[in-house]
Amino acid sequence: MSFDGIVTKSVVEELKEKLIGGRVDKIYQQENDEILIHLHSKGTNYKLILSASSNNPRAYLTNHSKTNPSSPPVFCMLLRKHLIGGIILNVEQFSFDRVIFIDISAIDELGQPTEKRLIVEIMGKHSNIILIDKSSSKIIDSVKRVYEDMSRVRQILPGIIYEYPPVQNKVNPLIGTQETFFNLMESSDKNLPCFKFLYLNYLGLSPLISREICFDAVLDIDRTVGSLYEEDKNALYNSFNKLVMKIKNNEFTPISILSNNGTEIIAFHALELNQFGKENRVYTDSVSKLLDNFYHRKDILDRIGQKSQSIRKSIQVKLDRALNKLGKQKEELLESQDREKYKVYGDLISANLHNIPRGVNNVELDNFYDENMNKLNIPIDIKLSPVANAQKYYKKYSKLKNAHLLLEEQIPETENEIRYLENVLMSIENSTEVQELDEIKEELISEGYIKGSLKKKKKKDELLSKPLHYISQDGFNIYVGKNNKQNDYLTLRLSNRDDIWLHVQKMPGSHVIIEKSGQDIPETTLEEAGILAAYFSKGKNSNHVPVDYTERKNVKKPKNAKAGMVIYENFKTLIINPSKNLVDNIKKVES
Repeated sequence: MSFDGIVTKSVVEELKEKLIGGRVDKIYQQENDEILIHLHSKGTNYKLILSASSNNPRAYLTNHSKTNPSSPPVFCMLLRKHLIGGIILNVEQFSFDRVIFIDISAIDELGQPTEKRLIVEIMGKHSNIILIDKSSSKIIDSVKRVYEDMSRVRQILPGIIYEYPPVQNKVNPLIGTQETFFNLMESSDKNLPCFKFLYLNYLGLSPLISREICFDAVLDIDRTVGSLYEEDKNALYNSFNKLVMKIKNNEFTPISILSNNGTEIIAFHALELNQFGKENRVYTDSVSKLLDNFYHRKDILDRIGQKSQSIRKSIQVKLDRALNKLGKQKEELLESQDREKYKVYGDLISANLHNIPRGVNNVELDNFYDENMNKLNIPIDIKLSPVANAQKYYKKYSKLKNAHLLLEEQIPETENEIRYLENVLMSIENSTEVQELDEIKEELISEGYIKGSLKKKKKKDELLSKPLHYISQDGFNIYVGKNNKQNDYLTLRLSNRDDIWLHVQKMPGSHVIIEKSGQDIPETTLEEAGILAAYFSKGKNSNHVPVDYTERKNVKKPKNAKAGMVIYENFKTLIINPSKNLVDNIKKVES
C-alpha cells in the first residue's frame, strides 16, 4: 500500500491534464501541515489537497474539505499573497521520486509577472510543502521549516537556495537499461530477496509493486538473488521492463483491493495488482478518486488518534484513581459493618470496671448481649485505664458508624464517576470525526476533568457532529450516539416518546434509537439495533452481551447527572453476540 513514484507520476499526469491553464481561486490551510487549493480550469472547479502529514503525506484532487481555522496561519496567508489569481503553467515530477513541482504564474505587488514553484515532497516524516521563486530557486517559505539542528544535510528556510532531495544512489527505472539491471543484480548481496533487490536499487518502486513484478515473473518473492537461474533473471527483467513500458506510456489502471467483507482498502496502486487474486478488486477512472477514498478516512482517524492521546491518557489516570478509591471505600465499608462489636466492647468494659486489673492486655468478660452469656475476649490497651479503654471503643464505634453513613453516599458517587470516565474513553474510541473529539474535550473542560478554556456557547440544540445513521432491513431509521453529547441529543431531543431506546446493560456504551414512526418494530430491526448497541459499547469484543430496550418515555435523566448519564425502567433484554461483520451488513447512511 504505497504512494510511490509510480502513483506520483499517475497523479502528475492527471493534474497536467486537468489543471494546466487553470486559475488559483482560493487557498486554505485546514491543518498545520495541509493545504487545500481551489482552482477553476476548463469550466470545472477543482480542489487540490497537498499534505505534508508525517503519517499520510499526499497530493491529489479531492471532493472533501474540513472546517477552516478561525484565522488563517502565516503560511496560508503567504500562499494567498503569491498565488491567488495565478495560472498553472506546468506540473511535473522530480526524477521519478515522490516530489511534485507545480509552476504558477502570478502578478507580484508591483504588478509585474512572476513565476513561483510550489513543491510537494511526499517523504514520510520528512514531507514538506515549499514555495520558491522559480527564477532564483530561493525558498520563500515552507509549511515546515527545517533548521540546521534538525538536519545537517538539507535545511529548508526562507532566503536560502532550494536543494533537491537526495535520490540515495538509486537508478531511475525510466532511463535505466537492461545492462544496468543485470549489473545491479550481479553486484547485489546474493542473500537479498529478489523483491527487495528491486525497490532498494530503483527509484520510485515500493515493496508492493516490487512484489507484483516478482509475481508476474512467477518467482517466489523470498527467492534470493543468488538462487536465481539465468532464465529466472531474464523473467524478472522482462516483468520489470513490461511495467516500465506501461509507466512510460501512461497506461495507468488505478485499483483498490478490498478486504473480504468489502469494507476496507488493504492495498492500492496506479498499476494492476494480480498478486491478491481476482476477488475484491475495484477499479476507478481516476487516481485521485482512488487516493481520496483511501486517505480521507485514514487521515481523519490518524489525526483523531493523535489529538485524543493526551485526553485519553488524562482520563485513564483519573479512572485508575477512581477505581483505587472505590476499592479503599469498599474495604472501609466492610470494616464499618463490623462496628457493633466495638460498642459491645465498650459496654462490657464499662459494666466491669472494678473487675479489670491494671497491666493486662486482654480480659474475658461475660457477654450479657449473648443469650448464653458466653465469655468474650476483649483486647485491652495496657497504657490506658479501663474507663479510657471503654471510651476508645465507643469513639471507634461512633467513627465507623459515621463512616458507614458517609460511604453509603460516597460509593455510588465514585461508581457513577467510574461509569462516566469509562463512557468518555468509549466515546473517544467511537469518534470518527475531529469535531466529535472537540465536543468530548469541551465536555471534559466544563466538567472540570481537564484544563482549558471553553469556546463561545452554541445554541442549545446545536450539534456540530452527527450520530451514526443506519437503516434496518425493514426500512426503519436507527441512530447511534458516538459521544455523551450525541447520546443526550438522541435520547432527550431527537427521539419521540414512543421510539425504542437501547443500551448495553451495566457498562459504557452508545445510546441507540429506533425511530418508530407509529409502526410496530419487527424482531429483525430490534436485533439489528441490539447489534449496534452491543458493538458500540465496552462489550464489543464479548459474546452474550445483554442489551436492554424500552420505549423512550421510560428513560429519564437524573437531576445534576453528567452528560450521557440516564436511568430507565420497564425494559426487556436482548442477548447479542456483536461483530464487525454483522455491523457492516446493516445499511449505513453516509452523512
